[in-house]
Amino acid sequence: MNRTVALVTALAAGMTSAAGVAQTAGSQAPATTPATAPATAPATTHASVPLQVVPAKIAVIEYEQATAATNEGQRALQALQKKYEPQKNQLQALQTEIESLTKQLQSAPTTMSDEEKASRARTIDTKQKQLQRDGDDATAAFNAEMQETLGAVAKKLGPVVIKYVQDNGYTMLLDNTGQQGGLSVLWTQPGTTDISQAVVDAYNASSGVGAPAVPSAPSSARPHTTTTPPKAAAPKQ
Repeated sequence: MNRTVALVTALAAGMTSAAGVAQTAGSQAPATTPATAPATAPATTHASVPLQVVPAKIAVIEYEQATAATNEGQRALQALQKKYEPQKNQLQALQTEIESLTKQLQSAPTTMSDEEKASRARTIDTKQKQLQRDGDDATAAFNAEMQETLGAVAKKLGPVVIKYVQDNGYTMLLDNTGQQGGLSVLWTQPGTTDISQAVVDAYNASSGVGAPAVPSAPSSARPHTTTTPPKAAAPKQ
């Protein structure tokens, strides 16, 4: 989701401390120095109380993927893909045309003039540039709209995540989306829990949004926030 909805939530580590100060009365100072010392000089001692450390309980979440995996997120992605279906079909049609023209040029008879071959080559080049330009524009528009759409879901998911980690006694939550420039969990010790699916289930239950209908030609089993409309030619993923 191009980093716009990625969340790295670090709950404050559960560490509390208490320090008590015990004071005891000191002996009275000599009466011969009234101008330079107080009548009494209390001697103070500090009782050191050790810190009480709460054991860490760390959870990991793939926030972007969790957002897209919610029922609401999946419905939004399906609606977006349907919206861009006509553009995808146009790109595929243009790609098919380019492939056909290329084959015709490659199999052109030897009697075809060089001028005609050059003209056909220019036509193919023009169409290839158009395909690249239209494909880039469609991809940029799709990604921008996807960020906005899933960003709204991510904002609503945030409170559910916080409530889940608090209710289950976690002291820290790390985002393992793996985005560039953000926190990525490379290793966790045994016992660290990935709460992504649990949070998705909790959000689905609270949102009341049902699971989307299974498409006739399903793509990946789990939607990802970097989904882009398929290009007809060498797509940039």
